[in-house]
Amino acid sequence: MPEIIAILVLVIIFFAVSIRVLNEYQRGVIFRLGRVIAAKGPGLIILLPVIDRMVKVDLRTVTLDVPPQDIITRDNVSVKVSAVVYFRVLDPVKAVVAVENFLFATSQLAQTTLRSVCGQAELDELLAERERLNARIQEILDLDTEPWGVKVSKVEVKEIDLPDEMKRAMAKQAEAERERRSKIINAEGEFQAAAKLAEAADIIDKAPAALQLRYLQTLREVASENNSTTLFPIPIDMFKPFVDAASKGGTAKNSE
Repeated sequence: MPEIIAILVLVIIFFAVSIRVLNEYQRGVIFRLGRVIAAKGPGLIILLPVIDRMVKVDLRTVTLDVPPQDIITRDNVSVKVSAVVYFRVLDPVKAVVAVENFLFATSQLAQTTLRSVCGQAELDELLAERERLNARIQEILDLDTEPWGVKVSKVEVKEIDLPDEMKRAMAKQAEAERERRSKIINAEGEFQAAAKLAEAADIIDKAPAALQLRYLQTLREVASENNSTTLFPIPIDMFKPFVDAASKGGTAKNSE
């Protein structure tokens, strides 16, 4: 009887030490006497006591927050840039064997790559071409982390912190640009108005009656405002016959 109890206790201890359960998103890299056997999981895994050792690896996507990095752009502007990196483990064996700590290694590599890529761009490119910079950083990181069994799926530049004097300079530049556009639009409007007035003058010149109609229309508009004083503009052409007659009479008297 004591022997059976001892055997049962040993069996229970054996299963307690040997049995492991891995979730769907986990894999276990098995080392047997120091050698990698395979990556097993998910589900139930049985290990040989003392002989086998297991290292768990999470296959879910990791969101890595890259802290702000001091960067000097190609046009010598000092800025701070932060980013977010999304990556996941594709090969658990490489992630354990090829690098000591793939999380720390990916974090350090992301920081240095961010400084390198952003330092090669000018400030305007850094502000206006984020998509291109994101793609470039993601390409470099994915290529460098491939030997570790890590896949970098996306990189996003999160924030660009500019110095206060640079913000003021950019505000002045934006204000000057808006003022320039306003003057151009105003000049184009005056040019179009002048062109339309020239066309209207050509039409009136070909049809003198149109000038009289315009004159009467102006009188009607002035009279509709109930002004106490009404001005009647009279074309000089109406006095031309009288001026001609007076000039002819004066010439006749002088000839006598």
